[in-house]
Amino acid sequence: MADDLTFTSCPFESGASIPTEYTCEGEDVSPPLAWSGVPDAAESVALIVDDPDAPGQTFTHWVLVNLPPTQTQLVRDVDLQHHLGTAEPAPVEGANGFGGTGYGGPCPPPGDGPHRYFFRLYALDTVLDVGPGASKQQVTDAMNGHVLAETDYMGTYER
Repeated sequence: MADDLTFTSCPFESGASIPTEYTCEGEDVSPPLAWSGVPDAAESVALIVDDPDAPGQTFTHWVLVNLPPTQTQLVRDVDLQHHLGTAEPAPVEGANGFGGTGYGGPCPPPGDGPHRYFFRLYALDTVLDVGPGASKQQVTDAMNGHVLAETDYMGTYER
């Protein structure tokens, strides 16, 4: 049975501008997110945030994998050790395009017009065998054939 995986709460409407506090011009912290409809067969949940409008190629802002399937939200400015330190499976943050791990907020080139930022959530039938700092490509390769359901939420931002 396929459940309807959907985002249920975010600090901006899908398609609307992302508030400055979640960008490089603000506090650059991850927004609070909530979702529902994870299929019963899911073993983990993954989240990828990227900007397909970045110059040159899609820019990765956040890769978060192996969230427990019972997890239905992330608090604002989530700290995996503090907020999910005892979770099973153990969540892992992959590499972002800024050269680190974790969330890096929208930061398009000034005057480049609005960019779209996709928050993509995946319910998976497995726990991914990837370590901290895994690239988005490594994660998507590991997810291949394991996606039970997916949804996305899009915000925009321009400087």
